[in-house]
Amino acid sequence: MKRILGLTCVALVVAACGSQSGGAAHRAAAVNTARLTAADSEPGNWMSHGRTYDEQRFSPLKQITADNVSQLGLAWSYDLDTAHRGQESTPLVIDGVMYVTGAWSKVFAVDAKTGVQKWAFDPKVPGAAGPNACCDVVNRGVAAWEGKVFVGTLDGRLIAIDAETGKQVWSVATTRPGSRYTITGAPRVVDGKVLIGNGGAEMGVRGFLAAFDANTGKEVWKVYTVPGDPANGFENKAMEKAAATWKGEWWKSGGGGTVWDSMAYDPKLDIIYFGVGNGSPWIKKLRSPGGGDNLYLCSIVAVKAKTGEYVWHYQTTPGESWDYDATQHMILADLEIGGKTRSVIMQAPKNGIFYVLDRATGELLSANPFTTVNWTTGVDLKTGRPGEVAAADYGTTGIPFVAMPGPGGAHNWQPMSFSPLTKLVYFPVTDTGFPYFPGKDSKTHELAWNVGTDFNAGSLPEDPKIKAQLRAGLKGHLVAWDPVQGKEVWRAELHSPSNGGVVSTAGNLVFEGNSSGEFVAYRADTGERLWSFATQAGVLAAPISYQVDGEQYVAIEVGYGGAFGLAAGELSRETHVPSNLPRVLVFKLGAKGALPPLPATVALPFNPPADTASAATLTEGKALYHTYCSTCHGDSATWNGVLPDLRRTPLLKDRAAWEHVVLDGALTERGMVSFKAEVDSAASEKIRAYVIHRSTEDKRVEQH
Repeated sequence: MKRILGLTCVALVVAACGSQSGGAAHRAAAVNTARLTAADSEPGNWMSHGRTYDEQRFSPLKQITADNVSQLGLAWSYDLDTAHRGQESTPLVIDGVMYVTGAWSKVFAVDAKTGVQKWAFDPKVPGAAGPNACCDVVNRGVAAWEGKVFVGTLDGRLIAIDAETGKQVWSVATTRPGSRYTITGAPRVVDGKVLIGNGGAEMGVRGFLAAFDANTGKEVWKVYTVPGDPANGFENKAMEKAAATWKGEWWKSGGGGTVWDSMAYDPKLDIIYFGVGNGSPWIKKLRSPGGGDNLYLCSIVAVKAKTGEYVWHYQTTPGESWDYDATQHMILADLEIGGKTRSVIMQAPKNGIFYVLDRATGELLSANPFTTVNWTTGVDLKTGRPGEVAAADYGTTGIPFVAMPGPGGAHNWQPMSFSPLTKLVYFPVTDTGFPYFPGKDSKTHELAWNVGTDFNAGSLPEDPKIKAQLRAGLKGHLVAWDPVQGKEVWRAELHSPSNGGVVSTAGNLVFEGNSSGEFVAYRADTGERLWSFATQAGVLAAPISYQVDGEQYVAIEVGYGGAFGLAAGELSRETHVPSNLPRVLVFKLGAKGALPPLPATVALPFNPPADTASAATLTEGKALYHTYCSTCHGDSATWNGVLPDLRRTPLLKDRAAWEHVVLDGALTERGMVSFKAEVDSAASEKIRAYVIHRSTEDKRVEQH
């Protein structure tokens, strides 16, 4: 009966249900196929990750406009009960209730009008799962279906939660126990099937996308993205076809190709589209000796929604070696191209090329660089293949290559938006390179990355002057892109290369948060900056807009971290606001709310013991640090402004206390696991010596 009421609401009074608060007659999160397919008829709700199945992230609401956005004020804020880590969630708002996730896969339900908490759900992810996450312990959101809310957890579970009570309904392990898979992406629901992928390519796993029954949690289908051991046979013809593009014994290192973020769905074609990530290891010579395209790495893949059967694919970067995932946000739209309407899928992946494809067939319609790109001479529209620059293949040449873009990508996971009014796509761009140094082999330790690239050789120079020059070269901007003409229309320069996702609205507005601690509104047609709010934290997540009781709201989750936020160390700290208070901030016209004053902070002093280690010890210690520590604690042991500053820790003065943490795992539940299986006491001491050395160096710099 409850489902019938939900359908009746859609069919008869859809506008009222979409704009009113939680007093609707049906159950909480009464989402179904009818409502999701007709999401544009409920502009007040935001019922799925991209608001609509086409993932356009456009709000038809127009109460807040370019003319009155200056009157926008803080309506309410909600402090997240999570660590001061990266916050990347897109909230859902369904019939007056907001569902949002935080770090460590926690889920919260709050009144979308007042910010009063309804419930909170903690999946109790073990701290030991933290090191498996390449890019922080983040989560990008939930999906909803027929009274349940679904979340993927960092340790690989898919959990159904009762949307009314916040109690667990069912939980399934989507990945093999003991493996290094993680889940950070938001699920999607299509016709009663919950879709979820995973991350872990750098950890030596085999990527896949799986569908689970929304009522029971039973697996319905699973599609792998790279072939397994040919001796065991192939799951389907698509895997058999892919195997012909691999060489050597790739399956022993997993292959990679994880589906860790983007998905979209076309109800008319009944096709699900998903993006596939990089290979394991990164260097193709190590991953697939003898070459090959290595399908379906770095590809957009289309499958049938009911069965997962392969329909078509397009590979953005064949046989890549630069971590150029194609897992970035994808948008479906109808565009006028060459005098006719084409139903397309669009993506701006890491490799710096903006792609427009026919979404029924996968035909490439256009491919244009949207930033500085030096790994390719361009894409041949007839073959769909990029012309790879010979020097870019550093794994084969053995010569380091400074690539544009770097592994962070010209555009990463941060969602983009398409406005059907301006016909423009809005997304954040990173304009930063990276020095790729070839490693000796692809062998890795249990807690290290399996990339084959020498991060130690490519680490930051410790000369303050050189670091200052590097900081000056860190660039980022928000771009408005014309997908038909294949060109930039306007851009807004930003202080940092790592910023938030985007939403556009019918009020001729584009909203984006940035690492400098600002939430900003721009005029959608011209890029004019119209309004901003100080967020007290850097922003990575994408905003949404919704309506309750006739009032339009704009919401954003704030909190800095992520891959750049952790691994870039000093370069990260210098480009994001010092405070990092995780919250949901919600705005409406005429509101006068204010955030509480920032708490006083007192930085620990540089107080290292004597720097007496030999040059040889420091060289070994640096290499060990960049193998095991840098991806969380920052390049060259420089503080990233997110996790504790190792240069200032009192543990440096006490070898036993240091080893209690590093070897005994005293802080495992905080995500700092034991490395006893990886490094012995002597190696641990070399790492400590290197951090002491860096602390001593930076103490001298600070004193001068």
